[in-house]
Amino acid sequence: MDAHQKETLTHHIQQTIAKLKQDIDAYKALTQPIAPDDSIGRLTRMEAINSKSINEAALRKSRNKLSRLERILRDIGNPDFGLCQRCEEPIPFARLMAMPESDLCVACAEKHQL
Repeated sequence: MDAHQKETLTHHIQQTIAKLKQDIDAYKALTQPIAPDDSIGRLTRMEAINSKSINEAALRKSRNKLSRLERILRDIGNPDFGLCQRCEEPIPFARLMAMPESDLCVACAEKHQL
């Protein structure tokens, strides 16, 4: 991966991190406890509880992705960054742009899923 590609990827990751932080703030607001004394109907309360659990799952997923992206941003300067962890071949730049947290090339990722 050349310097221009690393710079492009770094910028992309930084933008994704900024968006994730906004999403996390929104999910935090949506996962506040539901007060039992709120005057909403039983079905509406059940919907609110269900919605809260969905938002909690999205919050966990966003936090995990944020953690991985921050790690990748720190490691992007390493000489072995962008190499497949299994076959040590370069991971295509387009794959890294689509999934910066990828540490396997497409061929090794397909083998890993089987």
